[in-house]
Amino acid sequence: MAIVDVVIIPLDGQSISVSQYIADIQKNLQVKKEEGLIDFQLTPMSTLIEGELPVLLKVVEEIHEAPFNKGVERVCTNIRIDDRRDKRRKMNEKIDSVNKHL
Repeated sequence: MAIVDVVIIPLDGQSISVSQYIADIQKNLQVKKEEGLIDFQLTPMSTLIEGELPVLLKVVEEIHEAPFNKGVERVCTNIRIDDRRDKRRKMNEKIDSVNKHL
């Protein structure tokens, strides 16, 4: 089980706001969640996506392409991967682990 922290930055040259593109990406992720392929969480600065690494890499490619499909000509994407193979832990379990120490 892996977690990907991804930031998609569409540069449309029209506005400094990218919320419309991020909303479109979230809709795409919701479809993948409903298919049982991933779980995800929107944060103020990025999106966390949880699942099997090969699936996540395909999903990241799809959401990177989403702004291009809306006419954007440049997209910058930052990816951080946490791939732990000795335990299967979900995002919320990692948070619970930290909260035990607070």
